[in-house]
Amino acid sequence: MATTTMALGPLAVSLGECKAYLRLERDDEDGVLAGLIRTATALCEAFTGQWLIIRDAELRLAALGGWQRLGVVPVAAITGVAGAAGFDSAIDADGTGWVRLTGAIPSQPVAAVRAGLAADWNGIPEPLRQGIIRLVAHLHAHRDAADAGPPPAAVAALWRPWRRLRLL
Repeated sequence: MATTTMALGPLAVSLGECKAYLRLERDDEDGVLAGLIRTATALCEAFTGQWLIIRDAELRLAALGGWQRLGVVPVAAITGVAGAAGFDSAIDADGTGWVRLTGAIPSQPVAAVRAGLAADWNGIPEPLRQGIIRLVAHLHAHRDAADAGPPPAAVAALWRPWRRLRLL
């Protein structure tokens, strides 16, 4: 199962928050900071295994009749399956989404879902936000350095309680 399309969500932390943390007053680096925020957010989502801000996605499913786990979490809603004659869906308490195709099964079914922890950056848990800001600061400070080194250990410490691991 692979994500075929997904809408980009808004920034996970505000540009103003990052500028305040970095003590930047001018606007000439806003584009660079916005890119660093997107990068840090993507790294946070990869580390935690969860989407931060709710957004829409279309997920390609296997052409099978059994229950299939969706590849994004936490799932807020499963809004349909294109091409399927029918389907059943379920969302576990932990946000894991499941779909079972019923009736005639198409060769390339696509599930439409909404997934993410929060509606906007204000709803994201503060340790996740603080980790993103700290990673943005690290990336900003070392953007031209060949020896930047790994991100601060505090970033992983802030994100670790939200990490979802799954056995395949």
